[in-house]
Amino acid sequence: MSAELDPAAAQPEPRTRLPLTFERVLLALAMSAMALITAANVAARYLTNVSLAVTEEYSVVLMVIVTLVGAALATAAGRNIRVEYFTGLMPAPWQRRAEILALLLAITCFGLLAYFGAKLAYDEYRFEVLSNGLGNPNWLYTGWLPLLSLLVIGRAAGRLVRIARGEAA
Repeated sequence: MSAELDPAAAQPEPRTRLPLTFERVLLALAMSAMALITAANVAARYLTNVSLAVTEEYSVVLMVIVTLVGAALATAAGRNIRVEYFTGLMPAPWQRRAEILALLLAITCFGLLAYFGAKLAYDEYRFEVLSNGLGNPNWLYTGWLPLLSLLVIGRAAGRLVRIARGEAA
């Protein structure tokens, strides 16, 4: 089986055509912004007894960004969630086929997410839907969903090509 004994150990960097720097920087910026918003909200609540509830809109969109960028990083490196018990029992060629099938299913899933997310963002733009808390255009929040779904698709397609060439495990 290919189960690692220490999942926290340093993993080798995947050989991607485009470096993973963009995802790492975006992930760090989004997590930093979430931490600052949360700290400001806690400080304001304790110092003034007033909650900054409107910051929840920003926190939610930042959580979506962190989730999808993290999914792109995990997919590129082959560290996405999977059940390896059954595939670990398979011979190596079948393990490779199972990985290819999983990547094709991920591309399909995120393709549907990108398509319907783009339709949603466009409808919110077209009908000028405003957010409840701050009154910002809602498409500014939902527009991240199709964009980052395309990023995950790109990273899954890149890993699929590497596996098909025999470059990735």
